[in-house]
Amino acid sequence: MDYLRINKDAWDQRTQVHLDSKFYDVASFKKGRCSLNPIELEQVGSVQGKSLLHLQCHFGQDTLSWARLGADVTGVDLSADAIQQANLLKQSLQLKADFIESDVIEFGRHNRRQFDIVFTSYGVLSWLPNLDDWAQVIAQSLKVGGEFHLVEFHPLSDLLSGYGYFPSGQPDIEEEGTYTENCDGTTSTTVTWSHSLGEVINALTGAGLSIASFSEYPYSPYDCFEGLEFVPDKGYQMLYRDQQVPLVYSVKACKTASA
Repeated sequence: MDYLRINKDAWDQRTQVHLDSKFYDVASFKKGRCSLNPIELEQVGSVQGKSLLHLQCHFGQDTLSWARLGADVTGVDLSADAIQQANLLKQSLQLKADFIESDVIEFGRHNRRQFDIVFTSYGVLSWLPNLDDWAQVIAQSLKVGGEFHLVEFHPLSDLLSGYGYFPSGQPDIEEEGTYTENCDGTTSTTVTWSHSLGEVINALTGAGLSIASFSEYPYSPYDCFEGLEFVPDKGYQMLYRDQQVPLVYSVKACKTASA
């Protein structure tokens, strides 16, 4: 099974849908709205004058938000359509950014540049079958003293939706729509994998990175799952037996001189 081709086709199809959605609100982004959320802004901190690699960047809004904040950015994504739109968006905004069409592992095989920061966020890990390979790409892409920042949806919410928590080696193959409000019932085949928190941490430490922080959050900045309710000034929450479900987690890892 060529899972890369299947998922590439799915994300090519989703790109135009996302560009036209209120969820991504490209019009206000072009007027100056920052697409980044408080979680990642606080964790990453100042990026002024730093080189930043954004893995699985979609059509580049977050990448270009980092550029607006002063970073020298490179975005990588599997979808050719997404990368094409990212380049069009940077040109329309007259921002400097490099965008590369590639899956993460293939990018790692050819990349020789090292960055101050590697960043990836929200719905990225389920598209990767092997986190050990992913973590090696991150470690190889960081300068000594560099930082990796992950902000991701919590796998416990997937468990409550009927997906596995522990990795099984077998993917979930589904015919599904996308998460924006304007998908109109359009579906595509997707291939995804479950990854536990332990697997994420062990992959990063196994690649020689040191975990500097790990945090969990009861609120999501995005209304992209069933059963969420909006809480003013907080975001969206999910309750299970009247208790909050962790919806997002973040990891900061560092590359030390010995890595």
